Amino acid sequence: MVFFRGASALSRLRSRVSEQSNLKNSVRWLQVQSSSDLDLHSQLKELIPEQQERLKKLKSEHGKVQLGNITVDMVIGGMRGMTGLLWETSLLDPDEGIRFRGLSIPECQKVLPAAKPDGEPLPEGLLWLLLTGRVPSKEQVDALSKELRARAVVPDYVYKAIDALPVTAHPMTQLTSGVLALQVQSEFQKAYEKGIPKSKYWEPTYEDSLNLIARVPIVAAYVYRRIYKDGKIIPVDDALDYGANFSHMLGFDDPNMLELMRLYVTIHSDHEGGNVSAHTGHVVASALSDPYLSFGAALNGLAGPLHGLANQEVLLWIKSVVDECGENITKEQLKDYVWKTLNSGKVVPGFGHGVLRKTDPRYTCQREFALKHLPHDPLFQLVSKLYEVVPPILTELGKLIWDRALGLPLERPKSVTMEWLENYCKKAASS
Repeated sequence: MVFFRGASALSRLRSRVSEQSNLKNSVRWLQVQSSSDLDLHSQLKELIPEQQERLKKLKSEHGKVQLGNITVDMVIGGMRGMTGLLWETSLLDPDEGIRFRGLSIPECQKVLPAAKPDGEPLPEGLLWLLLTGRVPSKEQVDALSKELRARAVVPDYVYKAIDALPVTAHPMTQLTSGVLALQVQSEFQKAYEKGIPKSKYWEPTYEDSLNLIARVPIVAAYVYRRIYKDGKIIPVDDALDYGANFSHMLGFDDPNMLELMRLYVTIHSDHEGGNVSAHTGHVVASALSDPYLSFGAALNGLAGPLHGLANQEVLLWIKSVVDECGENITKEQLKDYVWKTLNSGKVVPGFGHGVLRKTDPRYTCQREFALKHLPHDPLFQLVSKLYEVVPPILTELGKLIWDRALGLPLERPKSVTMEWLENYCKKAASS
């Protein structure tokens, strides 16, 4: 893999940040770090007491500030629009989309280290940003990538647990089983049983989380190859970064695919705290369940058709379009097929979001990638036509989310960051 080297990389990253003065004004903590400390654990050990004091201050000074009124509609409507969670790592805006520690996806693409010049951001860089609130140097990202590779060891009993299931079991069922099998090695569980003080809870949680992050791609790749390939394991390549290694273990080594996987993992790393999987993981973790149990629960939420399984539904629906109309379908034919789907009482999966009211920036950046690398691919051209045809139809129809048989919607409370709360309380005090 091609890496940026030395001081030139750091200089380039700093210049990217300095070019965005408006970004610096809106994100007061943003900084590109020096490479003096390559250890993520040490960085967190320094930052956590500061953030603990910040939270105490927020609670003591503004604990009684009202954040809004709760209506019957909110209760019936799955807590929609009800601010009820603290989630530091990202904030979702209905109009502009997700921001990771204050940075939009295009901004992350500009300031986070990449595997090659003008390449896509490395997922390790976003992990560092999410945990510390700071843009890492390339050296720090390289060190974190090396650490994750060292942690990427999956015991044989995990594969045996997956193999106990039929090959026909859904991939999410197999993945969850593998994650729960990994739980046997939970450092948090061992520490808790030994009586670790509450102030130290974060340390074994950190160990479990980093181990889980390192091992999940191996388990996921095995599930994929067990179902769709020959079941043979492709080992981790010590020369590759996190995203590229995941692509490699799946069996895809084309350089463009490595870049796409880096982008894909980066932009899907977090999406506020109120979505089903994040919310579920947060609730389970609040009972002091370790990261393996919490993540396993989150995966079960992700497997629902109103959440992560929607990706599968999109692919199946597109396949049905191709099967019935062919890949070279015209916009008019596509429009007729969309109406046919809607008039049959079904939905067009992939359109409509629990919070977003404009095009998801995660789609936009993937579209830009496709326009750059595979503009003439038939399936991409079909998706591009859908991008033009479907939104006007849904606007006309007035239906943006799936309804359940009972009319009770997806549960989706609103999460906010400490900075959001601080700013809200300041405004409330001055009004």
